[in-house]
Amino acid sequence: MTDNNKTSGTDKNASVPASSTGKEKPASAKKASNSPTNNANASTDKTASANAAASAENTKQAPTTDAKPAEKKKGGNKLATVAIVLVIALGAGLYYHGHQQALQTHAQLAAMNSQISDLKQALASSADNAEAAVKKATQDTHVLIAQQDKTINSLQKALADMKGRRPNDWLLAEAEYLVNQAGRQLWLERDVLTATTLMETADQRIAELNDPSLTPIRQAMAKDIQQLKAIKRIDVDGIVLRLTSLQQEVDKLPLANAIMPDAQEFTPETVSTNVDDWQQNLKASLNDFVGQFITYRKRDGNVIPLLTPAQTFYLQENLKAKLDQAMTAVYRDNGRLYAESLKTATAWAERFYNQDAKITESFIDTLNYLSQQTIDVSYPDALNSQQLVSDMLAERLRRDLAPLPTEGASQ
Repeated sequence: MTDNNKTSGTDKNASVPASSTGKEKPASAKKASNSPTNNANASTDKTASANAAASAENTKQAPTTDAKPAEKKKGGNKLATVAIVLVIALGAGLYYHGHQQALQTHAQLAAMNSQISDLKQALASSADNAEAAVKKATQDTHVLIAQQDKTINSLQKALADMKGRRPNDWLLAEAEYLVNQAGRQLWLERDVLTATTLMETADQRIAELNDPSLTPIRQAMAKDIQQLKAIKRIDVDGIVLRLTSLQQEVDKLPLANAIMPDAQEFTPETVSTNVDDWQQNLKASLNDFVGQFITYRKRDGNVIPLLTPAQTFYLQENLKAKLDQAMTAVYRDNGRLYAESLKTATAWAERFYNQDAKITESFIDTLNYLSQQTIDVSYPDALNSQQLVSDMLAERLRRDLAPLPTEGASQ
């Protein structure tokens, strides 16, 4: 009994520190509430120290009975420490794994954004290409439609010509061509004879049609033919050929010698028989003696000297230029220029060339003959029948049809 009581008393005493230790845990927990791990370690250390004190007392009193529980408590503390370390390591591993997952997620998002941007650009480029292709196709279609409309209009006109033509309408077309050619010969070539012949031929073609509706045209043609026949005929080709031959003779004309005025008549002095005139007689004798060696004659007037080779060349070229100018005036019906050119050429020929040579005389005679020719001609401004023939041909052969209505217009 005594031993039991002691043992129990000892147990009670041993339990008191433990309970007191248990009461102190809340205070220590309040102080270290912000650090759970440190609180756990502190509480573990306090518990271990309390248990160690209790076990020391129990060891003193009952060493055999309390040895095994103390060893179990030490093993539990180690397991708790290992568990805490494992928890910390597990948390660190989970954090590292989560961080790596976040990095991979960000990289995947960046790659997906890049792919989306590339897809947007590709879609925009495809849309632009498609729009350009549609525009080009639309333009090509419009061009093709315009060409087809033009072809249709041409076919319509050709069909109308085939339907509206008469067997002898080609004679009217030929008459129009002849009238147009007559106008060209008259105004461009100044060939009145050819123009008159063409007009007469056109009148014959219209007469072959035997169509009373063409009588006004024939009347206009008759007036035109009469007007052409009234024009003064000028042999343009003959005048130009004569001027050309004169140009070729310029280099053959002989130049005139130096032209000097006539000398005054010289009267020789006579010797008198008077002795008082011996001085005059001596002077007269000396003059007669000197005159046998030196002749002196007095001339009044301008002297025209000989031309140098350079001056001769310029004279010939200027004379040819004047003749060429006269030919140009013939083609242009410029009578004033024609007369002035021939007048200047005649003056140069009479002044600088030998008038006694036959070639010079013939040259000047030809210039005088050409100067008498009149080249001023009054040509009509228009042929009255030309417009009438064109209008009649347009009425018969070139009637215009309205274009075919399109589907859009019909709707």
